[in-house]
Formats: sequence, structure tokens, C-alpha cells
Amino acid sequence: MFSKKVNSLEELEGVAEELIAQFPKERVFAFYGKMGAGKTTFIQSICRALGSADNVTSPTFALINEYMDAKMNSIFHFDFYRINDIEEAFDLGYEDYIYSGNYCLIEWPEMIESLLPDNLVEVKIETLDNNTRMISAKTI
Repeated sequence: MFSKKVNSLEELEGVAEELIAQFPKERVFAFYGKMGAGKTTFIQSICRALGSADNVTSPTFALINEYMDAKMNSIFHFDFYRINDIEEAFDLGYEDYIYSGNYCLIEWPEMIESLLPDNLVEVKIETLDNNTRMISAKTI
């Protein structure tokens, strides 16, 4: 079980590195948290920890963004908040991404819960106050 209290944005980079190190074999990470909890901000830190120099933004309308890590491997960033039907995930070809062996960082995974693979890392971000978050993670 991974659990870190984060008191500032400056701490996120180190926590992202620790999270990746804690789960070295896993590639699918599902991020749970309320709107505004900091899911995208934490994913930005994870991408930097993986060596990406790309501009990491929420794929709210595109549903998926692709970034490159330091070794030119793809990192896939999903945001399923706006899907209306699970069929949209099928239309996107989510399986090709999820089972690619590349990092897949999923915001709003509860929208496609029945499609999520086994052995993913469940990352929960809890808002404690305006500046403080509790980030916990475990393999499920």
C-alpha cells in the first residue's frame, strides 16, 4: 500500500517518482478523486517523472492524449468524465491502449469500471484542504 500526504505542488514530483518506483511492473493506473482534487496535476508530475517533456493536459474532450517518455515510449492519458455510454470506450479502441504494455493513466475510471483490467493500480486522491491531498495507491 502506498500512502503520501502532499502539502504543496512542489512535493508532487517526488511523490510521482515514488509511486512509479512502488509499482515498477504495473502500467495501468486508475485515478479516483472528486472534481478539482488534482488528478490531472498529479498525472503531469507522473509524466515528468517518466521523462516526458510533452505538454500534459486533460484530454477532457478528446478522451485520450498521447505523450512520449524519455525512451520515446507512449504514455496514454485518458479522461472518461464526459462519456455518455461505455460503447464510446469501445469506439475509442481502449483495449489497444490498455493492453499495449505502455503506461495508461486513467481519469474517471469509474465511468468504464467493467472494462478495467485486473492488476491495475488504483490511485485515490483525497482533498484534505485547499493545499493538502492524501494520495494512496494499491494494486487491485
